[in-house]
Amino acid sequence: METEKKRSSFTGKIGFVLAAAGSAVGLGNIWRFPYLAAKYGGGIFLLVYIVLAVTFGFSLMVAEIAIGRKTQTSALGAFKKLDKRFSFIGILASIVPIIILPYYSVIGGWVLKYLFGFVANNTVEMAGDSYFTGFIGSAGEPLLWFALFVGLTALVVLLGVDKGIEKVSKFMMPALVVLILFVAIYSMATLDGAGAGVAYYLKPDFSKFSVMTVVGAMGQLFYSMSLAMGIMITYGSYMKKDVNIESSAHQIEIFDTVIAILAGLMIIPAIYAFSGGDEAALAQKGPGLMFITLPKIFDTMPGGAVIGAVFFIMVFFAALTSSISLMETVVSIIHDKLKIDRKLCLLIVLGICALLGIPSSLGFSVWESFTVLGLSILDFFDFITNSVLMPLVALATAIFIGYFAKPKIVVDEIELPAENGGTGAKFKFKGLFEIVIRYVAPVFLVAILVSSILDVFGVIKI
Repeated sequence: METEKKRSSFTGKIGFVLAAAGSAVGLGNIWRFPYLAAKYGGGIFLLVYIVLAVTFGFSLMVAEIAIGRKTQTSALGAFKKLDKRFSFIGILASIVPIIILPYYSVIGGWVLKYLFGFVANNTVEMAGDSYFTGFIGSAGEPLLWFALFVGLTALVVLLGVDKGIEKVSKFMMPALVVLILFVAIYSMATLDGAGAGVAYYLKPDFSKFSVMTVVGAMGQLFYSMSLAMGIMITYGSYMKKDVNIESSAHQIEIFDTVIAILAGLMIIPAIYAFSGGDEAALAQKGPGLMFITLPKIFDTMPGGAVIGAVFFIMVFFAALTSSISLMETVVSIIHDKLKIDRKLCLLIVLGICALLGIPSSLGFSVWESFTVLGLSILDFFDFITNSVLMPLVALATAIFIGYFAKPKIVVDEIELPAENGGTGAKFKFKGLFEIVIRYVAPVFLVAILVSSILDVFGVIKI
């Protein structure tokens, strides 16, 4: 009981929602969502994504938050506390952020490099064809930016849940919305042909609807909402009992979805206008989109240096809030397991970042020839976590809640009576949750797992 009393917590609902939304809103919203939306017919993809967000995504999110708040511990101990037979889920869920944090921080370092480059008005140089490959192909400089990004993340985590994570999230998330709106409106207003890009993005093309539209939307939603990484369980363990889990989950998914849609409005019309409506130019995702194509677009825009700087400040906020949640989750896992001081836990985490992050960075330079399954070190870590471990963790969680612990364990936490410190509110979407967690989620998660693996091996293309 003593460790539960001492456990940190968010000060209230706003702090929790903004911190959790900050975790959910990351690089995937900015460099993957627009690509998928463009590929699968714009408006029809958005419609499918929103439907899945309020059903599939919502159900998995409330389950993880409720597990965390009920057990008052990180993913590593949460499943063990509920049923020792399923402690392996907690182990797998804990491995995910441990692997993701280092390589995500490498990419965060790239974002910082470009942010400082645009602030220094190096727009023309950064728009060069070989600038990005030249940068990541050098051994030393990317490591310095990686170290700086990790240091900034660690500083926030060191300040704690309420004084660090919550305060930073309360500033960065509203600022991120303002910045993304500014860039989107400016791009649409100043670029010739952007209007056609907006129509391409938002107008449903039902002829492009297919099973892969649903699979693509499910996969993006799954990664976008920070599910199966132990993050929502950890943040749930910091959530006060008098905060409504159901309404909080709705607000997180709305925030995350709005940011993703705005990212599309910011990027797709700009690429459409820049390429003269070439659909092949829209079929880009990942680093190529953010670090090669977009700098070229900023270079051609009026006031492009300023817009580029604003864009990368926004991307930096998105990357930092996600890395903070990843680092906090790993710190919480180590703290709950070893019962040692948080500062010492943080030092251990920094050691893990160096151990896995340095090879991820050098995999594009001096260790470029070293590959696993034909993938660079960073891409392999991304494949193992995003395409294998996360779908497996979510699948195991859905089966555990649906058939062993039973949905009632989540429902009871959400409907916790006022006399026990809860809100006493009824779970309005209880029926939907029980159907999705037992029957829909397992089928969807198998589809995500299989399609993600086939995509990496080139059998299909998501």
